[in-house]
Amino acid sequence: MKRYFKFILLALIAIVFIGTFVFLYIKSQPQPVVYDEFTPKTMDIRKTTVVTGKIEPRNEVNIKPQISGIITEILKEAGDKVEAGEVIAKVKVIPDMGSLSSAQSRVRLANINEKQARTDYEREKTLYDKGLVSADEYDKIAQTWRQAREEVAAAQDNLEVVRDGVSKSNASESSTLVRSTVTGLILDIPVKVGNSVILSNTFNDGTTIATVANMNDLIFRGNIDETEVGRLVTGMAMKITIGALQNLKFDAQLEYISPKAIDQNGANQFEIKAAVKVPASGEQIRSGYSANAEIVLAEAKNVMSVPESAIEFEGYNTYVYVAKGTGDKKTYERRKVVTGLSDGINIEIKSGVSAKDRIRGPKKISTDEPK
Repeated sequence: MKRYFKFILLALIAIVFIGTFVFLYIKSQPQPVVYDEFTPKTMDIRKTTVVTGKIEPRNEVNIKPQISGIITEILKEAGDKVEAGEVIAKVKVIPDMGSLSSAQSRVRLANINEKQARTDYEREKTLYDKGLVSADEYDKIAQTWRQAREEVAAAQDNLEVVRDGVSKSNASESSTLVRSTVTGLILDIPVKVGNSVILSNTFNDGTTIATVANMNDLIFRGNIDETEVGRLVTGMAMKITIGALQNLKFDAQLEYISPKAIDQNGANQFEIKAAVKVPASGEQIRSGYSANAEIVLAEAKNVMSVPESAIEFEGYNTYVYVAKGTGDKKTYERRKVVTGLSDGINIEIKSGVSAKDRIRGPKKISTDEPK
């Protein structure tokens, strides 16, 4: 019994050994090499580049006060539409004490002069009625009184402007009312009620009450690498994709290419601007949206092409391998071709092969076991 068990054990060991040897022998055999094959296709090839940038209004107008003071009321908020001349905020004047004192003194002096002129006029009129003075003398005295009354009114207006920022005679054009100078959308109101604001002057830009822009006149602003800027010309069409609006694309037209490069992370970049055609669908585009602009640098229509992976480059020459025969007798003929435009995936073939030729593609290793 033990002898039979020993024979069986030896037989199993032999089978495992032989099987392992056969398996390793099969695996050591070279696998058959096969290639993808395809025929040239007629298609449009476009060489494009994508520029990253932002959408912004062409012009943003900063609305500033005409006087210095304190914000007492804000009538609008960011996101509101506003018409030119519409009031955005109200400012209360904090008068300068020196100017206020001078204005009050001017009013007092004007009243004194007016009172004296009126007295002179009344006396002169009595004499004129009695025929004791000439008409010329009477007219001069009357003119002096009229001028004195005008000075009183002017001095009073000046006092009201210094004290209140507006006079009764020009209340409709009050400088205490901050009005929008353009029609558009309010992008930002950086002040609050109670904030002090100052008038712009030679030494100060003044306080910005609001920023207003026409959101129907937008531009795309981005930067393009120096290796591609030479292919751009103003007037080129662009397609704008906004990250926040993935399902929409907007047409744009290139209108500016910077003549000077800027250094960004060690690479020379040129600023470009394009006019964006705002869709009539009413989709709201917000200032500052991140966007990508696709620009077609070159285009070839209805040309014969093959995948670029099928091309063999050797110096300035390009080659493909054309299949000859079938089955075990299949061979590949190396043939020189003239190539054209490439989009990075497909490349134009100008001459060297026909539309019926079968072109060898990249090789792949068969996973089938040899038979």
